[in-house]
Amino acid sequence: MDFLKLRKEMVDSQLIPRGIRDKNVLNAFLRVPRELFVPKDLRHFAYNDSPVLIGEGQTISQPYIVALMTQALNISKNDKILEIGTGSGYQSAILAEMGCVLYSIEKRSELAQRAEKVLKQLGYNVKIKVGDGTLGWQEFSPYDGIIVTAGGPTMPNSLFNQLREEGRMVIPIGDLHYQELTLIKKVKGKRVIEELGGCRFVNLEGKEGW
Repeated sequence: MDFLKLRKEMVDSQLIPRGIRDKNVLNAFLRVPRELFVPKDLRHFAYNDSPVLIGEGQTISQPYIVALMTQALNISKNDKILEIGTGSGYQSAILAEMGCVLYSIEKRSELAQRAEKVLKQLGYNVKIKVGDGTLGWQEFSPYDGIIVTAGGPTMPNSLFNQLREEGRMVIPIGDLHYQELTLIKKVKGKRVIEELGGCRFVNLEGKEGW
């Protein structure tokens, strides 16, 4: 398959028409080989406008949702970002491609190892640990941005506390079947909330999740 062509078609037909305008986001999507982050037998689905199963009951998110969340973070080069839910590693690669200093937490060790291997092969330096993502990673806080790639009942307080002043968090919040993609800004220590639209993610498991 011509994955380079499919990558360009993904950007032109799935991202730009839906309002993804950040050139740094679009360029990252053109450069990162999404097909390497899905199982080999499913690579022909890699650029479909839908999630793809990656094992362990987890998915690689629909390209548009990854782009929307990334754009909402309003990232600058060298921003320190915490990712909750490494999963396939694709979102990690997009953020690393944009020049972020990235820390990522994955609950499932097998997924973390697989993602780390692909990211290293592609030359991305992402610090990954296995643990409860709802508690964050206090050691490297505060973060300029936090991205949560699983849906929880509320925003974990531990994550908000690790966000710097004027920092941004993108997180799906709702029940076990439907969430609202939510942008939370930290302004004078308070939450300023903006809803970005409905979505459905895998469950955010942990002490401050499900």
